[in-house]
Amino acid sequence: MKNFFKKVPVNTFLKADSRLTRHLNARDLVALGIGAVIGTGIFILPGHEAAQHAGPAVAISFLLAAIVSGMVGMAYAEFSSAMPVAGSAYSFGSVIYGEIVGWIIGWGLLLEYFLAVSAEATGFASYFNNNILAPIGIHLPKALEAGPMEGGVINLSAVLIVLIVALILYQGANLSKRVENIAVIIKVAIIILFIAIGLFYIKAENYVPFYPKKFQTPPLGMGGISTAAATVFFAFIGFDALAANSAETKDPAKNVVKGIMGTVIIAVLLYVSFSLVLTGMVNYRQLNVDDPAAYALKVVGLTAWNKLITVGALVGIFTAMITMLLGGSRLLYALGRDGLLPDSMGSVHAKKMIPDHAVIVSTVVAAIFAGLVPLMELASLINAGTLIAFALISFGIIPLRHRKDIVNNGFKMPLYPVLPVISGLLSVYFIWMLPKMTKIMVGIWLIAGIVVYVTYGVKHSKLQK
Repeated sequence: MKNFFKKVPVNTFLKADSRLTRHLNARDLVALGIGAVIGTGIFILPGHEAAQHAGPAVAISFLLAAIVSGMVGMAYAEFSSAMPVAGSAYSFGSVIYGEIVGWIIGWGLLLEYFLAVSAEATGFASYFNNNILAPIGIHLPKALEAGPMEGGVINLSAVLIVLIVALILYQGANLSKRVENIAVIIKVAIIILFIAIGLFYIKAENYVPFYPKKFQTPPLGMGGISTAAATVFFAFIGFDALAANSAETKDPAKNVVKGIMGTVIIAVLLYVSFSLVLTGMVNYRQLNVDDPAAYALKVVGLTAWNKLITVGALVGIFTAMITMLLGGSRLLYALGRDGLLPDSMGSVHAKKMIPDHAVIVSTVVAAIFAGLVPLMELASLINAGTLIAFALISFGIIPLRHRKDIVNNGFKMPLYPVLPVISGLLSVYFIWMLPKMTKIMVGIWLIAGIVVYVTYGVKHSKLQK
């Protein structure tokens, strides 16, 4: 047990990651963050959560999730400033709490990243099939349009888009960075256009009741809003991917915090505005669809604009997949680098300078989930791994400040120790508010992770050797 909690020296990670090239600046990080955050989260989740949990008050759910994410984001930024290494929360947890806790965080985040890519791919397929293929008379057979849980065999469009994103990432960081930067500008412009046009079609009666009585469950009548907020944390996991790229960032002490806070601020403005306009255009009861923005434009008769929002959704979801697959492959690389998974996961391509084997394995797993599992099943599972990492990283600021061997001359979380404790407790609260089945499934995943660590990880760990 003493070995399980052995702490990793920071220099071990810094030395191992010296093979990676530092090429990302603050603007690139904001583009990566917005690329991840403005995807399926904004184009699909507001409709489902309004219909199922919060009504028009889904805008408040996004605001709550953003506030907590902003606080946790500052904790991530302090860790990235103190330890600019790959692996994000996994690496931070291994240094602060010990290897087994770092492993549990990393194992939970692996699930988060793989399922996030799959969920984005499923959302992409829904918009593509319904709004691009269907209008021109192309209808895929049911067997190729959905996985077995929805009466089909495999979601072919979702699998193909995962493979295309992986092909871009495999070409190296410069290509994926250029694609991301251009696509982010396009999709943000289209979202702003949707908000501007939608303002003229808002009907005040659609906001009444703003927070329907049937959703006002315990605690304190905030159950519906809290459950929706817990589910939409999926939308804000982009900054974890930013921290995962600390080892490839120039001057991480300054640039990571700019990337994280810039991402959260832009995201909350877009999400809250988008949700308010969407639920004002169409009654929330009608929004339980996978393409709510396109559906809302159809309802108000703006068929031509419907095509534009579809392009925005496809571009947005595509860039989100790039960031998530990038972050997931870097985490898998970090676990291989440290011997907790097979060494091949920690290899770096000699010419492209990317963790090539980690990219391939991440792609295969994400493609399988995308092809077989429905969107909302994926989305609810993603958030538990995210929130566990959020809680441990928030509380981890306190032992980090007491470490004499870790010098941090960059960003530090304000209002210490009050803010780290508040953000940690709020993360625990939102874990509690997740659906019961989600908590059971994630509990099973974490138990499986502990078994893998005890039977493989602790025996092959470079730290233990």
